Amino acid sequence: VQLQASGGGLVQAGGSLRLSCAASGRTLSTYTMGWFRQTPGKDREFVAGITSGGGTTYNQDSVKGRFTISRDSAKNTGELQMNSLKPEDTAVYYCAAKDPGGLMNRGSYYPYWGQGTQVTVSS
Repeated sequence: VQLQASGGGLVQAGGSLRLSCAASGRTLSTYTMGWFRQTPGKDREFVAGITSGGGTTYNQDSVKGRFTISRDSAKNTGELQMNSLKPEDTAVYYCAAKDPGGLMNRGSYYPYWGQGTQVTVSS
């Protein structure tokens, strides 16, 4: 499966952005999907994940109540709705996909990655 992330941009603190991950080649809903983020000099960080079929979602503690992961099976995309953004959310955001099963929050378990989209939150 090939993934392409989009939707990043510059937003003021308290604002919202919606990231999209478009899949091609395979049906994204058959995979576990995750969103990760990375800032310079830091390790890649798990943000949110959703199981194949969309039955279960998991969010990192720092984004709970603010970020929502979802799928649009008709469009073969994954989404990350980000509300109440904070400057510390500034990062390059990546979508990723893996076969079902196993830990969702380990980036090393994901063989398929999108190219990343920059999110910048100004204070």
